[in-house]
Amino acid sequence: MVKHMRRGVRRVVRFAAVGALVCGGVMVSQAGPGGSAHGTTGSDGSRALSAQRTDDVGGRLVSALGASRTAGNWIGADGRPVVAVTDDTAAGEVSRAGATAKRVRYSMEDLDSATEKLRSAPRVAGTAWMVDPKSNQVVLVGDSTVSAARWRKMKDLAAEVGGEVRAQRTEGSFTTRTAGASPMFTNGSRCSAGFNVTDGRTGFILTAGHCGPNGTPWFTDGTGSTRIGTTVRSSFPGNDFSLVRYDNAALDQSSVVNVGGGQAVRVTGVADPVVGQEVFRSGSTTGLRSGKVTGLNATVNYPEGTVTGLVQTTVCAEPGDSGGPLFAQGVALGVTSGGSGDCDRGGVTFFQPVTKALTTLGVTIPGAKAQSPSPSIASGAAGSSGTDDGVSTLDDIVAYAQSFGPGLAVIVVGFVGLLSTLTIRPRRRRYRGYSTGWG
Repeated sequence: MVKHMRRGVRRVVRFAAVGALVCGGVMVSQAGPGGSAHGTTGSDGSRALSAQRTDDVGGRLVSALGASRTAGNWIGADGRPVVAVTDDTAAGEVSRAGATAKRVRYSMEDLDSATEKLRSAPRVAGTAWMVDPKSNQVVLVGDSTVSAARWRKMKDLAAEVGGEVRAQRTEGSFTTRTAGASPMFTNGSRCSAGFNVTDGRTGFILTAGHCGPNGTPWFTDGTGSTRIGTTVRSSFPGNDFSLVRYDNAALDQSSVVNVGGGQAVRVTGVADPVVGQEVFRSGSTTGLRSGKVTGLNATVNYPEGTVTGLVQTTVCAEPGDSGGPLFAQGVALGVTSGGSGDCDRGGVTFFQPVTKALTTLGVTIPGAKAQSPSPSIASGAAGSSGTDDGVSTLDDIVAYAQSFGPGLAVIVVGFVGLLSTLTIRPRRRRYRGYSTGWG
Protein backbone atom coordinates (compact mmCIF):
# COMPACT_ATOMS: atom_id res chain seq x y z
CA MET A 1 0.00 0.00 0.00
CA VAL A 2 2.75 2.44 1.03
CA LYS A 3 4.71 1.49 -2.05
CA HIS A 4 1.83 2.40 -4.36
CA MET A 5 1.23 5.70 -2.51
CA ARG A 6 4.85 6.75 -2.95
CA ARG A 7 4.72 5.95 -6.65
CA GLY A 8 1.54 8.02 -6.96
CA VAL A 9 3.07 10.99 -5.14
CA ARG A 10 6.17 10.81 -7.32
CA ARG A 11 4.06 10.82 -10.49
CA VAL A 12 2.02 13.83 -9.30
CA VAL A 13 5.11 15.83 -8.27
CA ARG A 14 6.89 14.98 -11.52
CA PHE A 15 3.84 15.99 -13.58
CA ALA A 16 3.55 19.31 -11.69
CA ALA A 17 7.28 20.01 -12.06
CA VAL A 18 7.21 19.43 -15.82
CA GLY A 19 4.15 21.67 -16.06
CA ALA A 20 5.95 24.40 -14.12
CA LEU A 21 8.97 24.19 -16.45
CA VAL A 22 6.75 24.50 -19.52
CA CYS A 23 4.72 27.36 -18.01
CA GLY A 24 7.84 29.21 -16.92
CA GLY A 25 9.36 28.85 -20.38
CA VAL A 26 6.26 30.35 -21.95
CA MET A 27 6.30 33.26 -19.47
CA VAL A 28 9.95 34.04 -20.20
CA SER A 29 9.41 33.86 -23.96
CA GLN A 30 6.46 36.22 -23.65
CA ALA A 31 8.60 38.64 -21.64
CA GLY A 32 11.16 38.90 -24.43
CA PRO A 33 11.07 41.24 -27.43
CA GLY A 34 7.78 40.95 -29.22
CA GLY A 35 6.12 39.13 -26.32
CA SER A 36 3.05 40.31 -24.49
CA ALA A 37 5.12 41.77 -21.66
CA HIS A 38 7.21 43.83 -23.99
CA GLY A 39 5.00 45.77 -26.32
CA THR A 40 2.11 43.55 -27.39
CA THR A 41 -0.79 41.92 -25.66
CA GLY A 42 -3.85 39.86 -26.58
CA SER A 43 -5.00 39.76 -30.17
CA ASP A 44 -4.18 43.33 -31.10
CA GLY A 45 -0.42 42.68 -30.91
CA SER A 46 0.39 46.36 -30.55
CA ARG A 47 0.04 47.65 -26.98
CA ALA A 48 1.92 50.95 -26.79
CA LEU A 49 4.86 51.05 -24.39
CA SER A 50 3.75 54.51 -23.29
CA ALA A 51 0.78 55.03 -20.99
CA GLN A 52 -1.54 57.95 -20.41
CA ARG A 53 -0.26 60.25 -17.70
CA THR A 54 -2.70 60.91 -14.89
CA ASP A 55 -3.82 64.45 -14.16
CA ASP A 56 -1.94 66.41 -11.50
CA VAL A 57 -4.86 66.48 -9.09
CA GLY A 58 -2.73 67.43 -6.07
CA GLY A 59 -1.03 70.34 -7.78
CA ARG A 60 -4.31 71.69 -9.14
CA LEU A 61 -5.96 71.51 -5.74
CA VAL A 62 -3.09 73.34 -4.03
CA SER A 63 -3.25 76.10 -6.64
CA ALA A 64 -7.04 76.37 -6.42
CA LEU A 65 -7.32 76.36 -2.62
CA GLY A 66 -4.37 78.68 -2.05
CA ALA A 67 -1.39 78.85 0.31
CA SER A 68 -3.52 79.85 3.32
CA ARG A 69 -5.63 76.66 3.21
CA THR A 70 -3.07 74.13 2.01
CA ALA A 71 0.50 73.16 2.87
CA GLY A 72 1.73 71.26 -0.16
CA ASN A 73 1.04 67.89 -1.69
CA TRP A 74 2.81 64.57 -2.18
CA ILE A 75 2.33 61.04 -3.46
CA GLY A 76 1.01 58.57 -0.90
CA ALA A 77 2.17 55.01 -0.43
CA ASP A 78 -0.82 53.83 -2.46
CA GLY A 79 0.15 56.07 -5.39
CA ARG A 80 -2.71 58.52 -4.80
CA PRO A 81 -2.11 62.28 -4.44
CA VAL A 82 -2.25 63.60 -0.88
CA VAL A 83 -2.97 67.27 -0.11
CA ALA A 84 -2.28 68.90 3.26
CA VAL A 85 -5.22 71.15 4.23
CA THR A 86 -5.98 73.41 7.18
CA ASP A 87 -9.80 73.29 7.34
CA ASP A 88 -12.66 70.84 6.89
CA THR A 89 -14.10 72.62 3.88
CA ALA A 90 -10.80 72.29 2.00
CA ALA A 91 -10.60 68.64 3.06
CA GLY A 92 -14.03 68.01 1.54
CA GLU A 93 -13.01 69.60 -1.75
CA VAL A 94 -9.88 67.48 -1.88
CA SER A 95 -11.81 64.27 -1.23
CA ARG A 96 -14.41 65.08 -3.88
CA ALA A 97 -11.61 65.62 -6.39
CA GLY A 98 -10.35 62.08 -5.82
CA ALA A 99 -7.31 62.89 -3.66
CA THR A 100 -6.56 62.15 0.00
CA ALA A 101 -6.85 65.07 2.43
CA LYS A 102 -4.63 65.36 5.50
CA ARG A 103 -5.46 67.94 8.15
CA VAL A 104 -2.39 69.89 9.29
CA ARG A 105 -1.65 72.72 11.70
CA TYR A 106 0.48 75.02 9.54
CA SER A 107 -0.39 76.42 6.13
CA MET A 108 2.13 76.98 3.35
CA GLU A 109 2.04 80.66 4.25
CA ASP A 110 3.21 79.72 7.76
CA LEU A 111 5.97 77.47 6.42
CA ASP A 112 7.13 80.09 3.92
CA SER A 113 7.27 82.66 6.72
CA ALA A 114 9.42 80.26 8.75
CA THR A 115 11.89 79.81 5.90
CA GLU A 116 12.15 83.59 5.48
CA LYS A 117 13.13 83.92 9.15
CA LEU A 118 15.83 81.28 8.69
CA ARG A 119 17.05 83.00 5.54
CA SER A 120 17.30 86.38 7.27
CA ALA A 121 19.64 85.00 9.96
CA PRO A 122 23.44 85.12 9.55
CA ARG A 123 24.58 82.51 7.04
CA VAL A 124 26.13 79.31 8.45
CA ALA A 125 27.94 77.09 5.95
CA GLY A 126 26.93 73.44 6.26
CA THR A 127 23.28 74.12 7.01
CA ALA A 128 20.22 73.64 4.85
CA TRP A 129 16.46 73.83 5.17
CA MET A 130 13.51 72.67 3.11
CA VAL A 131 9.75 72.32 3.35
CA ASP A 132 8.59 68.79 4.22
CA PRO A 133 4.85 68.71 3.53
CA LYS A 134 4.48 65.23 5.04
CA SER A 135 5.58 66.37 8.49
CA ASN A 136 4.09 69.85 7.97
CA GLN A 137 7.37 71.43 8.99
CA VAL A 138 10.44 73.20 7.71
CA VAL A 139 13.38 70.85 8.36
CA LEU A 140 16.60 72.59 9.40
CA VAL A 141 19.65 70.38 8.83
CA GLY A 142 23.23 70.82 9.98
CA ASP A 143 26.09 68.75 8.59
CA SER A 144 29.21 67.53 10.40
CA THR A 145 31.17 70.72 9.64
CA VAL A 146 28.88 72.93 11.74
CA SER A 147 30.45 73.52 15.14
CA ALA A 148 28.53 72.78 18.33
CA ALA A 149 28.34 76.47 19.17
CA ARG A 150 26.94 77.45 15.78
CA TRP A 151 24.49 74.57 15.77
CA ARG A 152 23.27 75.62 19.22
CA LYS A 153 22.53 79.08 17.82
CA MET A 154 20.67 77.58 14.85
CA LYS A 155 18.58 75.42 17.18
CA ASP A 156 17.79 78.47 19.30
CA LEU A 157 16.66 80.26 16.14
CA ALA A 158 14.46 77.30 15.20
CA ALA A 159 12.88 77.31 18.65
CA GLU A 160 12.29 81.03 18.37
CA VAL A 161 10.50 80.60 15.04
CA GLY A 162 8.22 77.97 16.59
CA GLY A 163 6.85 74.51 15.93
CA GLU A 164 7.01 75.10 12.18
CA VAL A 165 10.74 74.27 12.25
CA ARG A 166 12.41 70.96 13.18
CA ALA A 167 16.21 70.84 13.60
CA GLN A 168 18.32 67.73 12.95
CA ARG A 169 21.95 66.84 12.24
CA THR A 170 23.24 64.77 9.33
CA GLU A 171 26.46 62.89 8.67
CA GLY A 172 28.98 64.07 6.10
CA SER A 173 29.13 67.57 4.71
CA PHE A 174 27.17 69.49 2.09
CA THR A 175 29.46 69.88 -0.89
CA THR A 176 29.14 70.56 -4.59
CA ARG A 177 30.16 67.54 -6.64
CA THR A 178 31.91 67.62 -10.00
CA ALA A 179 31.53 65.24 -12.99
CA GLY A 180 28.50 63.16 -14.02
CA ALA A 181 26.67 61.06 -16.61
CA SER A 182 28.83 62.03 -19.60
CA PRO A 183 32.12 63.42 -18.26
CA MET A 184 33.41 66.82 -19.39
CA PHE A 185 36.95 67.80 -18.46
CA THR A 186 38.54 71.19 -17.88
CA ASN A 187 41.78 72.31 -16.24
CA GLY A 188 42.39 69.04 -14.44
CA SER A 189 38.83 68.66 -13.13
CA ARG A 190 35.65 67.27 -14.60
CA CYS A 191 31.93 67.92 -14.58
CA SER A 192 28.76 66.44 -16.03
CA ALA A 193 26.63 66.81 -19.09
CA GLY A 194 23.10 67.08 -17.74
CA PHE A 195 20.69 67.60 -20.65
CA ASN A 196 21.15 68.73 -24.25
CA VAL A 197 19.20 71.94 -24.87
CA THR A 198 18.77 74.50 -27.65
CA ASP A 199 17.62 78.08 -28.16
CA GLY A 200 16.35 77.17 -31.64
CA ARG A 201 19.62 78.03 -33.35
CA THR A 202 22.49 76.71 -31.23
CA GLY A 203 22.98 73.54 -29.21
CA PHE A 204 24.04 73.66 -25.56
CA ILE A 205 24.60 71.40 -22.56
CA LEU A 206 22.68 72.25 -19.40
CA THR A 207 24.79 71.43 -16.36
CA ALA A 208 25.54 72.66 -12.84
CA GLY A 209 26.56 76.29 -12.40
CA HIS A 210 29.34 75.50 -9.95
CA CYS A 211 31.13 73.53 -12.68
CA GLY A 212 32.79 76.65 -14.00
CA PRO A 213 32.37 80.36 -14.80
CA ASN A 214 31.78 81.88 -18.22
CA GLY A 215 34.60 81.11 -20.65
CA THR A 216 35.42 77.68 -19.19
CA PRO A 217 36.54 75.30 -21.98
CA TRP A 218 35.36 71.67 -21.91
CA PHE A 219 36.84 68.51 -23.46
CA THR A 220 35.83 64.85 -23.78
CA ASP A 221 38.88 63.65 -21.81
CA GLY A 222 41.57 64.88 -19.48
CA THR A 223 44.13 65.31 -22.26
CA GLY A 224 42.12 68.03 -23.98
CA SER A 225 42.33 66.30 -27.34
CA THR A 226 38.66 66.69 -28.33
CA ARG A 227 36.87 69.95 -27.67
CA ILE A 228 33.23 69.88 -26.51
CA GLY A 229 32.38 73.51 -25.98
CA THR A 230 32.56 76.61 -23.79
CA THR A 231 30.53 77.83 -20.82
CA VAL A 232 28.64 80.90 -22.00
CA ARG A 233 26.18 81.48 -19.13
CA SER A 234 26.53 80.49 -15.49
CA SER A 235 24.55 81.15 -12.31
CA PHE A 236 26.13 80.11 -9.00
CA PRO A 237 25.62 80.68 -6.10
CA GLY A 238 21.98 81.69 -5.78
CA ASN A 239 21.10 79.16 -8.48
CA ASP A 240 23.17 76.23 -9.73
CA PHE A 241 22.92 75.96 -13.52
CA SER A 242 24.97 76.86 -16.57
CA LEU A 243 25.04 76.56 -20.35
CA VAL A 244 27.94 75.04 -22.29
CA ARG A 245 27.75 75.95 -25.98
CA TYR A 246 28.70 73.14 -28.34
CA ASP A 247 31.80 74.02 -30.34
CA ASN A 248 32.01 70.53 -31.87
CA ALA A 249 29.14 69.84 -34.28
CA ALA A 250 30.14 66.18 -34.54
CA LEU A 251 29.02 65.42 -30.98
CA ASP A 252 25.57 64.00 -30.21
CA GLN A 253 23.14 66.80 -29.34
CA SER A 254 19.95 64.73 -29.13
CA SER A 255 17.62 64.60 -26.13
CA VAL A 256 18.89 61.34 -24.62
CA VAL A 257 20.43 60.53 -21.24
CA ASN A 258 23.01 57.78 -20.77
CA VAL A 259 22.15 55.41 -17.93
CA GLY A 260 25.03 52.95 -18.30
CA GLY A 261 25.31 49.48 -19.77
CA GLY A 262 24.93 50.85 -23.29
CA GLN A 263 21.39 52.00 -22.46
CA ALA A 264 19.92 55.46 -22.95
CA VAL A 265 16.66 57.16 -22.01
CA ARG A 266 14.95 59.57 -24.38
CA VAL A 267 13.77 62.76 -22.68
CA THR A 268 10.20 63.51 -23.76
CA GLY A 269 9.01 65.92 -21.09
CA VAL A 270 9.94 68.53 -18.51
CA ALA A 271 8.31 68.95 -15.09
CA ASP A 272 8.77 69.81 -11.43
CA PRO A 273 8.94 66.80 -9.10
CA VAL A 274 6.52 65.98 -6.28
CA VAL A 275 7.37 64.87 -2.75
CA GLY A 276 7.18 61.07 -2.57
CA GLN A 277 7.92 60.61 -6.26
CA GLU A 278 10.47 57.97 -7.30
CA VAL A 279 13.28 59.54 -9.32
CA PHE A 280 16.48 58.46 -11.04
CA ARG A 281 19.91 60.06 -11.30
CA SER A 282 22.77 59.11 -13.59
CA GLY A 283 26.41 59.89 -12.84
CA SER A 284 29.85 58.79 -13.98
CA THR A 285 30.99 57.76 -10.50
CA THR A 286 28.05 55.73 -9.22
CA GLY A 287 26.04 55.16 -12.40
CA LEU A 288 22.26 54.92 -12.34
CA ARG A 289 20.69 55.35 -8.89
CA SER A 290 17.15 55.79 -7.66
CA GLY A 291 15.44 57.32 -4.65
CA LYS A 292 12.53 59.51 -3.67
CA VAL A 293 11.87 63.22 -3.44
CA THR A 294 11.72 64.26 0.22
CA GLY A 295 11.57 68.06 0.08
CA LEU A 296 11.08 71.08 -2.18
CA ASN A 297 12.26 74.68 -2.18
CA ALA A 298 15.38 73.70 -0.24
CA THR A 299 18.06 76.23 0.71
CA VAL A 300 21.63 74.92 1.04
CA ASN A 301 24.53 76.90 2.48
CA TYR A 302 27.51 75.45 0.61
CA PRO A 303 31.00 76.63 1.53
CA GLU A 304 31.03 78.49 -1.82
CA GLY A 305 27.70 80.23 -1.21
CA THR A 306 23.96 79.77 -0.71
CA VAL A 307 21.69 78.15 -3.29
CA THR A 308 17.89 78.32 -2.99
CA GLY A 309 14.89 76.61 -4.58
CA LEU A 310 16.46 73.15 -4.74
CA VAL A 311 14.87 69.69 -4.73
CA GLN A 312 15.90 67.34 -1.92
CA THR A 313 16.03 63.57 -2.50
CA THR A 314 17.31 60.31 -1.05
CA VAL A 315 19.19 59.40 -4.25
CA CYS A 316 22.78 58.76 -3.26
CA ALA A 317 25.63 60.60 -4.96
CA GLU A 318 29.39 60.85 -4.65
CA PRO A 319 32.13 63.19 -5.89
CA GLY A 320 32.07 62.77 -9.64
CA ASP A 321 28.26 62.78 -9.97
CA SER A 322 27.59 66.52 -9.95
CA GLY A 323 25.72 68.09 -12.84
CA GLY A 324 24.20 64.74 -13.82
CA PRO A 325 20.54 64.54 -14.86
CA LEU A 326 17.60 63.85 -12.54
CA PHE A 327 14.60 62.34 -14.33
CA ALA A 328 11.65 59.95 -14.08
CA GLN A 329 9.86 58.10 -16.89
CA GLY A 330 11.58 60.14 -19.57
CA VAL A 331 10.72 63.45 -17.88
CA ALA A 332 13.59 65.84 -17.05
CA LEU A 333 13.42 67.10 -13.46
CA GLY A 334 16.78 68.60 -12.49
CA VAL A 335 20.57 68.57 -12.48
CA THR A 336 22.71 67.41 -9.56
CA SER A 337 23.87 70.26 -7.35
CA GLY A 338 25.40 68.65 -4.27
CA GLY A 339 24.72 66.88 -1.00
CA SER A 340 26.24 64.75 1.73
CA GLY A 341 27.05 61.09 2.33
CA ASP A 342 27.79 58.43 -0.27
CA CYS A 343 26.25 55.36 -1.87
CA ASP A 344 27.41 53.05 0.94
CA ARG A 345 25.95 54.99 3.87
CA GLY A 346 23.32 56.98 1.99
CA GLY A 347 22.82 60.69 2.45
CA VAL A 348 21.00 63.77 1.23
CA THR A 349 21.23 65.15 -2.30
CA PHE A 350 20.02 68.40 -3.83
CA PHE A 351 19.07 69.19 -7.43
CA GLN A 352 18.53 72.39 -9.38
CA PRO A 353 14.99 72.19 -10.85
CA VAL A 354 15.29 72.01 -14.61
CA THR A 355 12.12 74.07 -15.20
CA LYS A 356 13.58 77.21 -13.64
CA ALA A 357 16.91 76.74 -15.43
CA LEU A 358 15.26 76.38 -18.84
CA THR A 359 12.99 79.39 -18.29
CA THR A 360 15.79 81.63 -17.04
CA LEU A 361 18.18 80.65 -19.81
CA GLY A 362 15.56 80.74 -22.59
CA VAL A 363 16.28 77.23 -23.88
CA THR A 364 14.36 73.97 -24.33
CA ILE A 365 15.15 70.27 -24.47
CA PRO A 366 14.60 69.16 -28.10
CA GLY A 367 11.29 67.34 -28.46
CA ALA A 368 10.42 67.59 -24.76
CA LYS A 369 7.07 69.03 -23.69
CA ALA A 370 5.94 70.46 -20.38
CA GLN A 371 4.31 67.77 -18.23
CA SER A 372 2.15 67.78 -15.13
CA PRO A 373 4.36 67.78 -12.01
CA SER A 374 3.54 64.22 -10.97
CA PRO A 375 4.97 61.80 -13.52
CA SER A 376 5.43 58.96 -11.05
CA ILE A 377 1.66 58.61 -10.58
CA ALA A 378 1.39 57.46 -14.17
CA SER A 379 0.61 53.81 -14.73
CA GLY A 380 3.39 53.33 -17.23
CA ALA A 381 6.28 54.90 -19.12
CA ALA A 382 5.76 58.16 -20.89
CA GLY A 383 7.12 59.25 -24.20
CA SER A 384 8.79 57.42 -27.05
CA SER A 385 9.47 53.74 -26.65
CA GLY A 386 12.61 54.09 -28.71
CA THR A 387 12.12 50.74 -30.39
CA ASP A 388 13.26 52.15 -33.70
CA ASP A 389 16.43 53.88 -32.57
CA GLY A 390 17.54 51.69 -29.66
CA VAL A 391 16.63 54.29 -27.08
CA SER A 392 14.17 53.32 -24.34
CA THR A 393 12.49 55.10 -21.51
CA LEU A 394 13.82 54.07 -18.11
CA ASP A 395 10.58 52.28 -17.31
CA ASP A 396 11.01 50.21 -20.49
CA ILE A 397 14.46 49.15 -19.32
CA VAL A 398 13.41 48.33 -15.76
CA ALA A 399 10.17 46.63 -16.80
CA TYR A 400 11.97 44.62 -19.47
CA ALA A 401 14.42 43.26 -16.90
CA GLN A 402 11.78 42.66 -14.25
CA SER A 403 9.42 40.95 -16.69
CA PHE A 404 11.68 37.87 -16.74
CA GLY A 405 11.46 37.47 -12.96
CA PRO A 406 8.14 35.60 -12.61
CA GLY A 407 8.90 33.16 -15.42
CA LEU A 408 12.36 32.39 -14.07
CA ALA A 409 10.90 31.85 -10.59
CA VAL A 410 8.41 29.31 -11.97
CA ILE A 411 11.20 27.50 -13.83
CA VAL A 412 13.29 27.30 -10.65
CA VAL A 413 10.33 25.87 -8.69
CA GLY A 414 9.70 23.30 -11.43
CA PHE A 415 13.36 22.29 -11.53
CA VAL A 416 13.48 21.87 -7.75
CA GLY A 417 10.29 19.83 -7.88
CA LEU A 418 11.75 17.58 -10.57
CA LEU A 419 14.87 16.98 -8.50
CA SER A 420 12.74 16.17 -5.46
CA THR A 421 11.14 13.23 -7.31
CA LEU A 422 14.51 11.53 -7.29
CA THR A 423 14.28 11.28 -3.50
CA ILE A 424 10.73 9.86 -3.48
CA ARG A 425 11.33 6.17 -4.09
CA PRO A 426 9.08 3.23 -3.25
CA ARG A 427 10.21 1.52 -0.03
CA ARG A 428 11.84 -1.86 -0.69
CA ARG A 429 10.36 -4.84 1.21
CA ARG A 430 12.78 -6.26 3.77
CA TYR A 431 13.10 -10.08 4.23
CA ARG A 432 14.28 -11.49 7.51
CA GLY A 433 16.22 -14.57 6.27
CA TYR A 434 13.25 -16.64 5.08
CA SER A 435 13.94 -19.02 2.22
CA THR A 436 12.54 -17.90 -1.08
CA GLY A 437 12.10 -21.53 -2.11
CA TRP A 438 9.09 -23.79 -1.55
CA GLY A 439 10.64 -26.84 -0.16
